[in-house]
Amino acid sequence: MALPPRLLLPDAPALIAGHGRATLLTPDGELLDIPSAELRRALDGAPPLLVHGPATARRLDLPRFDACFDLLELFAFCLPARPAAPTPRGLAMALDLDPPADDAAAAALLPEMATILLRRLAAGRGQPMNRDAGILAAQLRKAAAWPWADSVLAALGAGEEKPSLDPYKVWRRLPDWEDPGPAQPPASFDVSPTEARARLGQILGEGAEQRPQQADYASAAAGAFAPRADQGAPHVVLAEAGTGTGKTLGYIAPASLWAERNGAPVWISTFTRNLQRQIDQELGRLYPDPEERRRRVVVRKGRENYLCLLNLEEALGQAGHPEMAVPLGLVARWALATRDGDLMGGDFPGWIVELHGPAAIWPLADRRGECIRSACPRYKQCYVEHSIRRARTASLVVANHALVMVQAALGGGEDGRPLRYVFDEGHHLFDAADAAFSAAISGAETAELRRWLLGAEGGRSRARGLRRRIEELAGDIPELLAPMEAALQAARALPGLGWVTRLSEEPREPTSEAAAERLANPTELFLRAVRRQVLARAREEDGMYDVECDLHPLGEDVPEAAEALERALKRVEEPLAGLRDRLMARLEDEVEELETGDRIRIETAAKGIERRALMPLKAWQAMLRALREPPAAPGARRDFVDWLALTRREGREVDAGLHRHWLDPTTPFALTVAAPSHGMLITSATLRDNGLLEDAEAAWAAAEARTGASHLAMPAIRAAVASPFDYASRTRAFVVTDVDKARNGQVAAAMQALFLASGGGGLGLFTAIRRLRDSFRHMAPGLEAAGIPLYAQHVDAMDNATLVDVFRAEEDACLLGTDAMRDGVDVPGRSLRLLVFDRVPWPRPSILHRERRIHLSGGSPSAYDDAQARHRLRQAFGRLIRRGDDRGVFVLLDRSCPTRLLAGLPEGVPVRRLGLSQVVAETRDFLSEA
Repeated sequence: MALPPRLLLPDAPALIAGHGRATLLTPDGELLDIPSAELRRALDGAPPLLVHGPATARRLDLPRFDACFDLLELFAFCLPARPAAPTPRGLAMALDLDPPADDAAAAALLPEMATILLRRLAAGRGQPMNRDAGILAAQLRKAAAWPWADSVLAALGAGEEKPSLDPYKVWRRLPDWEDPGPAQPPASFDVSPTEARARLGQILGEGAEQRPQQADYASAAAGAFAPRADQGAPHVVLAEAGTGTGKTLGYIAPASLWAERNGAPVWISTFTRNLQRQIDQELGRLYPDPEERRRRVVVRKGRENYLCLLNLEEALGQAGHPEMAVPLGLVARWALATRDGDLMGGDFPGWIVELHGPAAIWPLADRRGECIRSACPRYKQCYVEHSIRRARTASLVVANHALVMVQAALGGGEDGRPLRYVFDEGHHLFDAADAAFSAAISGAETAELRRWLLGAEGGRSRARGLRRRIEELAGDIPELLAPMEAALQAARALPGLGWVTRLSEEPREPTSEAAAERLANPTELFLRAVRRQVLARAREEDGMYDVECDLHPLGEDVPEAAEALERALKRVEEPLAGLRDRLMARLEDEVEELETGDRIRIETAAKGIERRALMPLKAWQAMLRALREPPAAPGARRDFVDWLALTRREGREVDAGLHRHWLDPTTPFALTVAAPSHGMLITSATLRDNGLLEDAEAAWAAAEARTGASHLAMPAIRAAVASPFDYASRTRAFVVTDVDKARNGQVAAAMQALFLASGGGGLGLFTAIRRLRDSFRHMAPGLEAAGIPLYAQHVDAMDNATLVDVFRAEEDACLLGTDAMRDGVDVPGRSLRLLVFDRVPWPRPSILHRERRIHLSGGSPSAYDDAQARHRLRQAFGRLIRRGDDRGVFVLLDRSCPTRLLAGLPEGVPVRRLGLSQVVAETRDFLSEA
């Protein structure tokens, strides 16, 4: 047996950052605790050994390190596609080491973790994915002077013969997908409640903790898998399962049984990518063998989430650039190990984006809809195409609400229409449908269509434009070329380069023919008219935020600009529709001449024109035509809400437009998603409004209205399973009576005192980003001085999923966040033991909300607002207790909170109104009992 190669560890000081102070372990073994201002002198030019260089520099209030031995980069190189929270404690846990007790222990652990990583790389140097690892490390050393290159080369055995293939060109080692052929018609066997319970028992295994509520829930969920009796009348089960029920495995049991029995997949849809990941992890209980799990379970997301191999190939032109070499190298390592190529929330380490900036990673995904499908030379290795084909033969497809609804709006999309759905986090269906079925004639939307049609008109972009996408298909056929050229000429009526700047400029005498063309651009004229009306009608407020106004009465120049734009859009639509029709006609007229690849490319091009151009063009024209109609009478019911808005970012105007949303977005959801299905389970811990539980019928009716079940032919089956947790003894809830929520300093001081009382493990929730950032600046120094790290959404250079991973791993850290943290956090144990709201999370006042509270409130607009605030408080409270032995404290820093809103909290949890000092004392005493 060959001896392992000699390891070469960097002779570097190990650095752990606190807020304004650093713990430094020198190569000689001396442990130093020094202020940030003295760190550069102490390092004396030596690159430190650390975890997460940008975060370390930020915590020390220093510029980024010019060079450092970042253990995250070594981890990503040695163990690609492995999860790890990007902190010393998180890395220790990922490597099965005891977490360090303090900063000194963490500093001592860094060299040990480097050794472990290098030894694991050395042990796996014969694996196929490490075949080119040495040559890649050598290239990183040459292009970027990568600090870890020598250590990696030593671990791999420097001097060995290396293959000549370019290690960045990972597609050469990726398998081609195979088309599974046409799907067979599914059977229609049901799943009985008894069978669902039996499958649940198999999943849990012998000796598992008995949860009667979970078995009852699985029995109820089985009702969604009965054979459909009538077209357009799916079986719908609304199932509320209290926290701790174990609803994920509860619905997986009947869903997996139905899929296996009937030969068709069940689509499990949830709200966020983070929750998709959690469900996917749970499915490891059902399919513990990785190969079977890969065959049976597929995670599906939109194309914009996946690594685009063509984008990667084109980015390799920058691989010799020092700033791009390392991130591209780490992506190449990950691409060989990833399960499904998901860059956004899958097994890709989100902290690579934080280390090297979004510009290095995000362009590698198809975020701008530039996919050329079958015309792509990497089509057969494409991760998205792999996932689409695997989904056709899978048992369970884990998707998200956005993808499900977009696919349905497209008539089934790439995956076809599923027969059975499970909508987890079903309380979000209303908001997801609202986003999916809305439309906007805005500068950003119309400029994107111009870019899709005309391609790049300046700057660096892979945007090919319509001509390049179909030139191989059109060739010299006049009947294809003529409509294409007409459409491209008409597309110049859409906003051109620099439209954002011109949006707020006063029209001036044109100085050139090009300037005159831009000045007369129909879309830009309409956007300027929109902006003028918004600024004239909107309430004068802080210029930092978006503003909006009612559509009617129309401003003086809006009708003429809208009519001109409608005509311009029609001139774009008509030739595009002709081009689409002629492309599809080729499939019928040239049946014998066309090869299979050409047929696929033609069909893809035609569908792309329909989806990316014709659908929005038709919607925009309908919206503009509606401006010629008289406004609805005050209080009259209508299907849509239209309004004008001006969008700002950091106080700078970035867009304007006309917006249209369904008054009740569950109407199109019911029509396009629910009605064509055979069965749906809609489930959540918070389907009903606890404030209405005294009137059970009203509580269920509200749940049916919010999920679209009320629009369906068959009445929904209702089921509710209570939480097994003893909230009365495991939680405390307070409203603080002597803090002024309008004074940010008081709110920050109160939250800091509570975080100190709990010893960390606190989640602070804010209803405004500005208040969050101000509070972070107030709180961070005092908490860090007490040894409690503070992280914050919109402050730290981490995405939400990474922040949650850090919060979960760092047991005594605290985290500040907004809505996404309220719903997307699953942190069992002591890592989350205190939850603090800065104020009541009322729905944000807007024109859309105003109209919905009038028309959807059943005659009580204030009750409509109450229900939303109550739901948000209840959803947040559910984050506190995730296991039977958890303890948690809920605090609201808003003395004006009406008592009626607190009915959203679990039964048996009294909410006491006390002064801050008493709440701090009781929080400290209650949590110290654990």
